[in-house]
Amino acid sequence: MEKIIKIEGMHCKNCVRSIEKKISTLKGVKSVKVNLLENNAIVDFDPKVGSLEQIQTEIENLGYPTELNSKEKKSNNLLKGLAYGIVPHIGCIGFIVGSVLGVSILMQFFRPLLMSRYFFYGLVALSLGFATVSVVLYLKNNDLLSIRGLERKWKYVSITYGSTVGVNLALFLIVFPMLANVSAATGGDQLTVGSAEFITLSVDIPCSGHAPLISNELKTIVGVQEVKYSTPNIFTVRYDSGRTDKSEILKLAVFREYPAKILNETPSQGVSPPNTPNESSTSGCACCRGN
Repeated sequence: MEKIIKIEGMHCKNCVRSIEKKISTLKGVKSVKVNLLENNAIVDFDPKVGSLEQIQTEIENLGYPTELNSKEKKSNNLLKGLAYGIVPHIGCIGFIVGSVLGVSILMQFFRPLLMSRYFFYGLVALSLGFATVSVVLYLKNNDLLSIRGLERKWKYVSITYGSTVGVNLALFLIVFPMLANVSAATGGDQLTVGSAEFITLSVDIPCSGHAPLISNELKTIVGVQEVKYSTPNIFTVRYDSGRTDKSEILKLAVFREYPAKILNETPSQGVSPPNTPNESSTSGCACCRGN
């Protein structure tokens, strides 16, 4: 593989000779030609044995700043950074997609994890830890594990951490709230006329990641027709007062781990029953009754 490396700070043939001498001793390097007039080096090397980053590092250790003349290499680094940021969340992404297709089964599978307050804290820490390990290994494998190496690869490091943080924000601000409302779709049972009531709950959940669990648990109550979630921790429940009541709702086992309190109650939001004819209308007017 042949690559062109731009080199700054060369002033004479001695600079050329010192660079060529050093690079030619590296493993995997087949040939190196330094051009003083064009301020670059053409290096032919075996990427299976050596790396372009190692060659750059050795040149810079001699005191000559370098820059790759390769847009392809830069774009590959960006893609790697994005991949490292997304990989820790593959499980979550699969969980979300699967939940939309079959919420109840997946919720039961993930319920023990979601019942822990620290589950999503651990997930965020894991994703950041994964990004950190990836960055360290990348820098170490390319002999760039130093402050100077971080300065050279700041774009790579920034994209790795930036994409990781971005994925977390997208999950907690967009995806999980949306999933909570998808999993809490309106039930199919018919309400008793005039029996629809609403209750608004504030639930002590650490983050929106637990919202799908709460919505799904509320839907297991016979008589609960609809649950709507709004950030950060508000759940509006429509239920049939002829089949359940607020005390039954608050008895949910999930509320022992995530306490809930009532913010608002709105009774009798269903269709009012038709007016019942009064006695005078059924018995006729006064003159008729007198006849």
